[in-house]
Amino acid sequence: MDERGACIMNGEFVNPVLTMGTQVSCLLVISHFFQLLLKPLGQPGPVAQILAGFVLGPSCLSHIGRVRNFFFHNFAVDYYETMALYARIIIMFLMGLETDFPYMRRNLRVAGMIAGGSSLICTIFAIAVTSFIYEETGAHGSGFMMAITLAVILSNTAAPFVARLAHDLKFARSDVGRLAISSSLIGDVYSVFLLTIITRNKQRYDSSIWVKGFFSLVIVISVILINRHAVNWLNRRNRNQKYLKSTEIFVLLAILFVAATTLETMGFSSIIACFLIGSMFPRGGKAARTLLIKLSYSVHNFILPIYFGYTGFKADVTLINNFRNFAIVAIVILLSIGGKVTGTLAVCFHLKIPLNEGVLLAFLMNLKGHVDMLALTVGVENNVMSSQVFYNLMMAAVIINSLIWGPVIALMVRREHDILGYKHIAFEFQSPESELKLLACVHGPRPVATMIGLIATCKGPENIAITPYLMHLIELPEKTKTNLLYHQKAEDELSDDDDYGGNDVLEINEAVDIFAAETGVMIHQVKIVSPFANMYADVCEFAEDIRASIIILPFHKHQRIDGKLESGKEGVRITNQKVLRHAKCSVAILVDRGLTAGTSYTSGSESLQHVAILFFGGPDDREALGLSKRLGMHHHINLTVIRFLHTSDRAQNMSVNIVQKEENILLATSNGDDENDDDNVVLTDFYNRYVTSGQMGYVEKHVENGSETASALRDMADMYSMFIVGKGGRGNSALTTGMSDWEECPELGKVGDLLASSDFDLSGSVLVIQQHRPSKNET
Repeated sequence: MDERGACIMNGEFVNPVLTMGTQVSCLLVISHFFQLLLKPLGQPGPVAQILAGFVLGPSCLSHIGRVRNFFFHNFAVDYYETMALYARIIIMFLMGLETDFPYMRRNLRVAGMIAGGSSLICTIFAIAVTSFIYEETGAHGSGFMMAITLAVILSNTAAPFVARLAHDLKFARSDVGRLAISSSLIGDVYSVFLLTIITRNKQRYDSSIWVKGFFSLVIVISVILINRHAVNWLNRRNRNQKYLKSTEIFVLLAILFVAATTLETMGFSSIIACFLIGSMFPRGGKAARTLLIKLSYSVHNFILPIYFGYTGFKADVTLINNFRNFAIVAIVILLSIGGKVTGTLAVCFHLKIPLNEGVLLAFLMNLKGHVDMLALTVGVENNVMSSQVFYNLMMAAVIINSLIWGPVIALMVRREHDILGYKHIAFEFQSPESELKLLACVHGPRPVATMIGLIATCKGPENIAITPYLMHLIELPEKTKTNLLYHQKAEDELSDDDDYGGNDVLEINEAVDIFAAETGVMIHQVKIVSPFANMYADVCEFAEDIRASIIILPFHKHQRIDGKLESGKEGVRITNQKVLRHAKCSVAILVDRGLTAGTSYTSGSESLQHVAILFFGGPDDREALGLSKRLGMHHHINLTVIRFLHTSDRAQNMSVNIVQKEENILLATSNGDDENDDDNVVLTDFYNRYVTSGQMGYVEKHVENGSETASALRDMADMYSMFIVGKGGRGNSALTTGMSDWEECPELGKVGDLLASSDFDLSGSVLVIQQHRPSKNET
């Protein structure tokens, strides 16, 4: 008895834990090795991770007798499946936390049609091929359950795989990337529904099932409500802290794991529940910020590689050793491809989605290795399928399918970069009702209130979508050489990235949290730690990654108590100049004087802010006018366009004349200047849409030269809380002659430099905008 007990302990307790630890270590090492080899070839991380599991599994290394006996010990599978369950819980929770839920809600119909179209065709194919596979695999039992399992295998799209691949290939924040992730998540709902049928097959369909289903729904709703109250309490409790304590994070995650394992015990998959709990988690505040920081690093660097690696580890292609097995695997793969491509392209054609984007969506829908593998495992555990041949061949088909489509998608994205990549559309040509993505940058807490106020006003009406990002730029100091050992350093010398920024981070976080609580607009925060020499590259790269329409930078000068502007670090100015030269989108520089439109962004405020846009003509001024339309649509903003014209234009009747014909008000002018024609076209449209309706104002100022322009600007200095102007104006115009004689900051342009001058008595802030003009390489 003792000898048998020792054998059981060594065989079933010690060895599985040891093999699981060894497996995890090997997966991480091999996956990093493959990533080093494949990354220069443009292949995403999940491909290398699945390939690592494939190599470590029975298809390669584990085909060796000793390796197979070590990894595939009795009852080791239970440990592996438990590890996979915990990984799925945390992955789906983080996906919910990171998902752009407002976008998903706005595009639910489109994403649902894409997911539904591809799943429907795949389900039809699964039903059609079930009898053939049932006979060829020698299965016996329920053919209906095999059809359901095949439907899951063919129709499922691995949402974690899609999200990670899109992130690695840098199109996760594009419209096609967000649509693909949303569609894959909706497809998961359908697959989980079919999985529930497989799970409940061995139980009677009596009232207890409905009771358990209702109880599961109550659990999910209860966790969502508990999280809301617990997070609000924790945020107040840690008001003066940057992040939550580890014990508090542990409690929040413990609630998630208890709820998820309870659902699993009741026979329901926790995949969708964990995603819903994450998506409904309160976004603003320290709790969400801490969870994102803590979980993102561990999930992306450890949990996902292990999860994807374990997916590849389960495949055994050595069983494809005859024509029959090869035919079964090939048929399943081809039907999956055919169903996904046919269904997705049909829906995209109906929705008028461009063909290249439709093809990419169809390819992304073919990524597998999530609910489908869970369905196969559950089917074996519940004795739903009695054919081990079917289980092994379907596992191999799923992994081969993913290993095929990962590189294909990477190749397509790289080849179609000009089409699928970052395509900037200037505000001049944008509809003010379209979604706005902007990146606001700060070097410290001083301009944060103004930046946040500007974000609030840029949103315009309540129904306009906005995705704002606030980037905290922190200078990375040069490391000083020291002979001290680590334990001999002072405490303030021991720091990591989380410590950079000091108490500035706390003040910035507090301002963002207050704004989110009062307006409901979530500002995504980013922290960049870099030397000034390279900081511009980080800003431009991130703006391209998020498909930003505009980058808003803080001016390198800040206002003193006496109202004068004082110069800050020269590195800030150099960064602004480099971003203006290299950014692939419009760039604005904000001269913060405290009194700025939107600083009263509280929901209960009824204050009216007066904003002026100074229009001299040219592409930069047209870009400023395009952005100003969004501000003018905000109910707390009174926007006035002030157009400066030369006095000779009025004398020769060449200025903008207002002519009314049958209720149509037009701005007409012609002087043979193409640039001036473009200005008049834009102003005509602006006047007809906004001025005639009384939403915004329009004024003309006739001046002779730069001196009169400066005088006119001084007269209106106290009338507006913000001035918006284009950087370039109309070049060497008579309207600005002489204004550049004492130019101090050429990055602001002539008019912007005058408004930002310490000698100019101005109470309002200034926003100087430069329109992006594509280089020859971009066109």
